[in-house]
Amino acid sequence: MGIEQSQAAVSLEADVLVIGGGPSGVWAALSAANEGARVVLADKGFCGSSGATAPSGTGVWYVQPDAQLRYEAKMSRYEMGGRLAEDSWMNRVLDKAFERMHNLADWGYPFPVDETGKQVVRGLQGPEYMKLMRKLALKAKVKILDHSPALELLADDHGVGGARGVRTQSGEPWEVRAGAVVIATGGCAFLSKALGCNVLTGDGYLLAAEAGAEMSGMEFSNAYAISPSFSSVTKTAYYRYASFYYEDGTIVEGAGSQRGRSVIARNLLQGRQVYARLDQAPEDIIPRLRVGQTNFFLPFDRHGIDPFKDLFPVTLRLEGTVRGTGGIHIVDENCATIVPGLYAAGDAATRELICGGFTGGGSHNAAWAMSSGSFSGRGAAEYALALGVNATNRNLRGLSSTPLVDRGAASHAAKTAERVQEIKDVTHPYDRNLFRTESVLDDSLNRLDALWKDIRETPVARDGQAYKARESAAMTATTRWMYHSAKRRTETRGMHKRVDYPALDAGQRFRLISSGLDDIKVRTAKVAEEVVLV
Repeated sequence: MGIEQSQAAVSLEADVLVIGGGPSGVWAALSAANEGARVVLADKGFCGSSGATAPSGTGVWYVQPDAQLRYEAKMSRYEMGGRLAEDSWMNRVLDKAFERMHNLADWGYPFPVDETGKQVVRGLQGPEYMKLMRKLALKAKVKILDHSPALELLADDHGVGGARGVRTQSGEPWEVRAGAVVIATGGCAFLSKALGCNVLTGDGYLLAAEAGAEMSGMEFSNAYAISPSFSSVTKTAYYRYASFYYEDGTIVEGAGSQRGRSVIARNLLQGRQVYARLDQAPEDIIPRLRVGQTNFFLPFDRHGIDPFKDLFPVTLRLEGTVRGTGGIHIVDENCATIVPGLYAAGDAATRELICGGFTGGGSHNAAWAMSSGSFSGRGAAEYALALGVNATNRNLRGLSSTPLVDRGAASHAAKTAERVQEIKDVTHPYDRNLFRTESVLDDSLNRLDALWKDIRETPVARDGQAYKARESAAMTATTRWMYHSAKRRTETRGMHKRVDYPALDAGQRFRLISSGLDDIKVRTAKVAEEVVLV
């Protein structure tokens, strides 16, 4: 129900519009530009410094092209993910991530060197990585719109043809008409304040669904990260070296970083504070740990805590689909959706194809961002360029599912804040999202259905704050897909935990594809043949 006649202060035409300026978005933009496409990239924040990657170091699923090493890499999380990953996709991503890491080395990324002077190509430091990516995009003549969240996609009967949004610093509207659109807006962390994640509110899911796209694996959306109680840093890799304790110093049996987070959650639910200490880290690697994840240690240093010797209180902070694996359903090797001209990349797209139903953490997501960004950018460019002169000469309409009205209309800021709190109330608690039961899922969905109806009926003023109202709509829609899918999967698989169905059911080795806005449907889809364990 978007406005059809745009008075956009910024009005552009392009072959490819990329929405989202994290790593997957920039890789998509670079890949499209490399195909000869004119590219515009619109980011809610500042491309290069916003999002989950920019403030942190991250590992990368980077594996030498050795058959045994690649096999071990693929098997490392195959069982944990409920055997939902697919061999062909894992191979493609491992190949592309390996290529892209060496591209970064050639383009000037400052990888560390070993004692022989050889570059150690392994992980990435977010600030340096994203600074370089922005520089590369500008060099490739990508037009970047910073502080420019998209409010709605544009489409005609033939498919997607661009988007409209608002520039938050000036309040001015923008419009880009394009032959193809790549959604690279990241996942949804439900404003949990996890580091770098408060711009990740499921916006791209809503935009895609309004165009008719489907979601996949949304039941695998309940990722919670270990974090110090006094910090927003949710980098969990180092907790592999942690032991977990009660206040009296006794060990919390079964607690851990990979399979033991549920133990921590149950203790926290019972009001028992859990503490951690990185006392399993070998002394000789501690200096390397500090270099590898500098900002992991900043909160400890500020509080005068030595995490290798001192106990510190921990909590679990919701990362939702940012570290979950659900997202927009893709239907081919170019990361296309079922909607002509619409593509998805990075955390906005499902990562089940390489992780199944269990998070791959930062490393798999980083590799997926490089790979899916590259695949989608190329696919979008090929699609758009094939349209020729008809690419931007189209009678487009806005697709927003809530009314977008002229600037100057009444603001609903207070109502938006109430909605956000309601969303947090049904997503953040461990006994609603981490540990699921049919009765609680039903209760949450009843509340969310009423919230969605209210959102659908409330006009949104197209001004500098319009994106906040659209964020609340996106988070509501995201949670409804999550919980409808969670109801449908009557088993425990991957990170999806049904307390009332605690066992894995071999008969449910399928994907769940969810779709719709007012009336949500969930269907099953076949998974490729199982990877043979040898």
